[in-house]
Amino acid sequence: MIQAIKRIINVKGELTLPGDKSISHRSVFFSSLANGTSRIINLLESEDILSTINCFRNLGCSIHKIDEEYIVEGKGLHGLIKPEKVLDAGNSGTTARLISGILAAQKFESKLMGDSSLSKRPMKRVVEPLREMGAVIELNNDQYLPAKYLPSKSLHPIVYEMKVASAQVKSAILLAGLHLDDETTVIEKDHTRDHTERMLNCRIEEVENKKLIHVSQKNYPVARDYVIPSDISTAAFFIVLTLLSESSELQLKDVSLNPSRTGIIEVLQSMGGLIKLENQRTVAGEELGDIIVKSSQLKNIKIDHTIIPNIIDEIPILSIAGIFAQGIFEIRGVEELRFKESDRIKSLCDNFIKLGLEVSEYEDGFSINSDIKTKPTFFESFGDHRIAMAFAVLSSLVFDESQIKDFDCVSISNPNFLQQLNYIAG
Repeated sequence: MIQAIKRIINVKGELTLPGDKSISHRSVFFSSLANGTSRIINLLESEDILSTINCFRNLGCSIHKIDEEYIVEGKGLHGLIKPEKVLDAGNSGTTARLISGILAAQKFESKLMGDSSLSKRPMKRVVEPLREMGAVIELNNDQYLPAKYLPSKSLHPIVYEMKVASAQVKSAILLAGLHLDDETTVIEKDHTRDHTERMLNCRIEEVENKKLIHVSQKNYPVARDYVIPSDISTAAFFIVLTLLSESSELQLKDVSLNPSRTGIIEVLQSMGGLIKLENQRTVAGEELGDIIVKSSQLKNIKIDHTIIPNIIDEIPILSIAGIFAQGIFEIRGVEELRFKESDRIKSLCDNFIKLGLEVSEYEDGFSINSDIKTKPTFFESFGDHRIAMAFAVLSSLVFDESQIKDFDCVSISNPNFLQQLNYIAG
């Protein structure tokens, strides 16, 4: 669908956003593995999360919504059943990669597919360490979905040092390791999102600037209640909109403040963003709190490469902030963006060129100046939810009205984005 976006004069008010996407996925995973009944409160009801739910329903789990809660009847260790049809991860890379660690440890054969976009995204990086553990997995052209998982006669623990900074690859290994008596160890040099090891209460060591994460059957999930904080990746769009709007102030309630996710706040504060955290607390092992944002004058900075894994999903909206900030916006070391729902480096640069910006595209990033010379009325989303929402924010700041193609892709992460945008528009 083509969506018209109108200009917003300023931003006022308070928002409570849907549950964090990463934690929502994992709450469904762990509730489904646990033996017994779990409750999930504030689960994000996006297409990606529904893909995860449908996969586990097809593996024999009962998952139902009652009032505002999801009730999951988990199957316990080795309790999942052989699916009667091919599991479908839809557009969800998190579903496909994390569930690979579980399917690799089962005693039945299963198959996994995704939509046309997901079927172009790399899976070998996940499968290779699982094969080192003894998993038997077949991929299309040994790279992509669809995948076939065959029962392994010799699944065993490994010590694996991460070759790429990826929370999804790490999580797949840990999920496979859950099914083994002895410890599997994942070694991270560059720290990534740590929701999996937090929620599984994995044993963690810090050795010579490396993080060692240990998991075994001792960490197997038990039935429990999950309360999902709001998604900071979703909040980032509204944070940037408020910073760049005149005479604006916004309060975002109960947002995830997990240290592996707050890189976007650190970067924007370093750029001069007036962002304050209040009511900080820890619930079920996850930090959360309220974010207060006020209109600010921003200045572009050099972005430290060590923070990249913690801001990778926020780079599209961060680059919008960069356009309006003083100086040149440049980001490097983000080649991972080429393997998201779209090639996000190319998607961003193609849309930036429409604005008349001076754009330099690199294999691992891009740079842009901050002088908008043209005002196009049409942007491409490339079917990518974060591209669509980023240019909706830009459009609401600059243009009386513009249009974004295939805007319905925002339902992948935030189906209510437009309603939320209208709610805070002054």
